[in-house]
Amino acid sequence: MAIADRRHRDRAARRRLIIATARSLAEREGWDAVTTRRLSNEIEYSQPVLYKHFASMEDIVEAVALEGFGELAETLRTAREGAATPEEALSRVAHAYSDFAAENAVLYDAMFTRATRLRFGAEDTPTELRAGLAELREAIAHVAGVGDVDTLTEVLWAALHGLTTLGRGDRLRPGRDTERIELLVAQFYDASLKTETKTGGADSWLSNSETPER
Repeated sequence: MAIADRRHRDRAARRRLIIATARSLAEREGWDAVTTRRLSNEIEYSQPVLYKHFASMEDIVEAVALEGFGELAETLRTAREGAATPEEALSRVAHAYSDFAAENAVLYDAMFTRATRLRFGAEDTPTELRAGLAELREAIAHVAGVGDVDTLTEVLWAALHGLTTLGRGDRLRPGRDTERIELLVAQFYDASLKTETKTGGADSWLSNSETPER
């Protein structure tokens, strides 16, 4: 058992190193620079060793993305729990999402921009992914009034993602991020009071806020 445990720990450590190295390399040089050959040189593992842990580069990018969703969940949870009122919580969460995207651009690309096989809104949506977006839902649930919580969550998420993407592409006026997010939150709250009551039910993928083991 001792040998088996050591092998398991060693395998887990190698997997974490591969993920960390891929993320670090992408942050320095962009995702196009992250190849199995380059990773093999960076961590001094042969490519066959890499393939024992990940079948493809897509698997590595997805592992980085799932790590990012866990970090996003923690960031949004901290913002929400530090608020004094539901309205403040929604504002803090929206700003935290925007800040996370700006401060972790390469990671955000892996999570939301690059093509992956991660499935949103499905029965097999990974726990880490659910946890990240469930924090948005939790903030909305307390101000939604008669609104459809799941749909409102998706609308807020889409709006924040749009602002993030347009801002990074220099399509928006600089220096107005805070103003835009506050305007979004205010209008979103007003609109939520006018929509039909509907929560999506217990099987809603957005309602699963289980935090993944770390």
